[in-house]
Amino acid sequence: MAKIGFIGTGIMGLPMAQNLQKAGHQLFVSTHHDKAPAALAEAGAISLANPKEVAQEAEFIIVMVPDTPHVEDVLFRKDGVAEGVGPNKIVIDMSSISPTATKTFAEKIKATGAQYLDAPVSGGEVGAKAATLSIMVGGCPNAFERALPLFQAMGKNITRVGANGDGQTAKVANQIIVALNIQAVAEALLFAARNGADPAKVREALMGGFAGSKILEVHGERMIKGTFDPGFRISLHQKDLNLALSGARELGLNLPNTANAQQVFSTCAAIGGSNWDHSGLIKGLEHMANFSIRKE
Repeated sequence: MAKIGFIGTGIMGLPMAQNLQKAGHQLFVSTHHDKAPAALAEAGAISLANPKEVAQEAEFIIVMVPDTPHVEDVLFRKDGVAEGVGPNKIVIDMSSISPTATKTFAEKIKATGAQYLDAPVSGGEVGAKAATLSIMVGGCPNAFERALPLFQAMGKNITRVGANGDGQTAKVANQIIVALNIQAVAEALLFAARNGADPAKVREALMGGFAGSKILEVHGERMIKGTFDPGFRISLHQKDLNLALSGARELGLNLPNTANAQQVFSTCAAIGGSNWDHSGLIKGLEHMANFSIRKE
């Protein structure tokens, strides 16, 4: 049994924390950020006042919050994680944030004597609940091996990509692929429906061919049914694509399709869809086409 601090028990973090408890680990949470949900408390999670106290009690400190500034606050605020860590402790950031900032955070944490892993995830709420997340890890091999049993309680496809920052780089790449696949599925279903075909039947036909994918399976169904409760919010995917596009500018790269997907997400946000599931991208395309694939 490991003592684990877990900060950030939202849509993704809560089921991840629950899976750690099911694996027999002791959890500590910080009430500065969010009180332990009843399900965690009933299973034995201990609430402490701030990240510093959590870091003092735990061997591993997992952070799962929305964006780069939130991670920075949890780690380096007064009474933050950095004030409570030291040798033999490992800080694991499972948020999806800037690879560049990650490298800076890692150096500051390692200066305390602790180790640092960036370990963002893919698989959404479904994968978090089923403990089937893909986990992309950046950090030293020793820290990775120590943390591997924790990752195995939360995910299935677990890969040490390289050094600190490389896990976040892999996640940004993942989000590019996911966004472009969502847009491809949305455009295909919109095209089919506008031509008079039943989009549900078209999806069924495509599932058995080379166009079949997890996104066509899961998000295609969401698009047809119009069920856009997150999931993974459009605002968060916009954040991830901003990381991709800003990183591309730094590297002198042009990512035209990523930029286009971001524009469609921006259309969704403009019509009130920032908190829709990212499969709601289709509503941005529908808005521009003045046509819906659903009889609404």
